Amino acid sequence: MNALDNTQPANPDALSGLLRFITAGSVDDGKSTLIGRLLFDSKGIFADQLDAMSRSKHKRTVGDAVDLSLLTDGLEAEREQGITIDVAYRYFATPKRKFIIADTPGHEQYTRNMVTGASTADAVIILIDVSKVKLREDGGVDLLIQTKRHSTIAHLLQIEHIVVAVNKMDLIDYDQAIYERIVKAYREFAASLGLKDITPIPLSALSGDNVVSASEKLGWYQGPTLIELLESLSVYDESHHAPFRFPVQLVARHNGHEAKDFRGYMGRIEAGKVSVGDKLVVQPSGQSATVKDIVTLEGSHQSAVVGQSVTLLLNEHLDVSRGDLLAGADRPATLLKSLNADVCWMSDEPLDQRRKYWIKHGTKQTAAKITAIESLLDINTQQRHGADGLKLNDIARISLSVQQPLAADAYADIRATGAFILIDEVTHQTVAAGMIRLGA
Repeated sequence: MNALDNTQPANPDALSGLLRFITAGSVDDGKSTLIGRLLFDSKGIFADQLDAMSRSKHKRTVGDAVDLSLLTDGLEAEREQGITIDVAYRYFATPKRKFIIADTPGHEQYTRNMVTGASTADAVIILIDVSKVKLREDGGVDLLIQTKRHSTIAHLLQIEHIVVAVNKMDLIDYDQAIYERIVKAYREFAASLGLKDITPIPLSALSGDNVVSASEKLGWYQGPTLIELLESLSVYDESHHAPFRFPVQLVARHNGHEAKDFRGYMGRIEAGKVSVGDKLVVQPSGQSATVKDIVTLEGSHQSAVVGQSVTLLLNEHLDVSRGDLLAGADRPATLLKSLNADVCWMSDEPLDQRRKYWIKHGTKQTAAKITAIESLLDINTQQRHGADGLKLNDIARISLSVQQPLAADAYADIRATGAFILIDEVTHQTVAAGMIRLGA
């Protein structure tokens, strides 16, 4: 976020009613259609949008029925092929809550886009197409690999709520027994991952059964509809109570025509809170600082909290620049020259440990070298084993060394200062997204 764009509300608690969620799962599980149904049935579609979808040459429904997937599949290639490629964000609101939805691709080759959409989500809807799962003779169910992969990523990214939407129930005549077999199989897989907050729900996105309105065809289901469930999910942001973290984006000076010296440090508060008079530490240099003023476009403030974009003025004249971290003096971040991390490899080019990479951590960028692949995660069994390389969509634990120390936290403690991306030095392409594991 640009530090100059102070669009955050003065009181971020006003966002307590906002839920960010994504749809995930395998190809053609109905993710885009489900979002379109949510928006359509909750009156979140404008008349001109509805008209454009009705007249689209790529409409895949019969007769006058609206192809709701077109609402999020906006790219020409998506509409031609009937698949989701990029992440599409949509906003809608009900009387009880505001929502930001990310529609993410199901194809394996676009898993990197799913990681992008999931990185800021509070909840994930894992869709399971009842017509695609394999029902075994022993009563078990074989889930699709992308269902497992997306669930694994949701676990690694520590998404709080997992909603298992068993979709296309109309194709099996709303059979409760099959639904329960699928839910049982998913719960067993989720237990192997360590996922805890799981809520299953049967529905049909195309027909609208159990999405916004309850369906008589699912009379055996006594739980909430999908929208009722989403309205009820709690969003507890622990970063409000975390130690203060402020990556410096820009150093602001006066315009050169004023006698009064002004030097402010601009950025977004990624964790904790800050008040005038607070003692800070500049990392990685270790210099001590005291907050003199907190400035936004509305003027000076006595305090600010996570989520706000502000300019901090310090009492001391210090060498602070972009990439430095201002942290609470009582609980500073950990300085790391080497680290362990879980990564999702996002490049078509396999990992080459001889190549040079940049690590982008917060606002800091420095050279990095992958020193070892500790283990590769098997999506099906959740077992880790040795590997001598990484290819597209692999999830692995690696060791890194960095040229300049990073002021970082474990991803489990603070997402913003525990996450990073790796960039190929030659192509400038993002090749991996990582989560720092301290003590791992």
